[in-house]
Amino acid sequence: MFDKSGQWIPLETFDDFDNGLSDLIELWSSTAKTATQAVKDSALTHFKEDLEAAALQWADNKAKSKKYAAIAQELAEFEAVLKQS
Repeated sequence: MFDKSGQWIPLETFDDFDNGLSDLIELWSSTAKTATQAVKDSALTHFKEDLEAAALQWADNKAKSKKYAAIAQELAEFEAVLKQS
């Protein structure tokens, strides 16, 4: 996600995405002053871009592809909740 200086750290491994999704949900739930709408939107956009790239990278690997599809499904569910709010 973001480092202490506010720079995006690209997500690369399945664990990065699994942990990153939890971090993303925490960020969107946060009321901290640093969790501005712009930061939240940026994190969501970066996460989706990195996930799309990973899914394309592993499209030919059925096992990994299923893992990334599961993260994508969880992300879609999270986005649906955001739209309802």
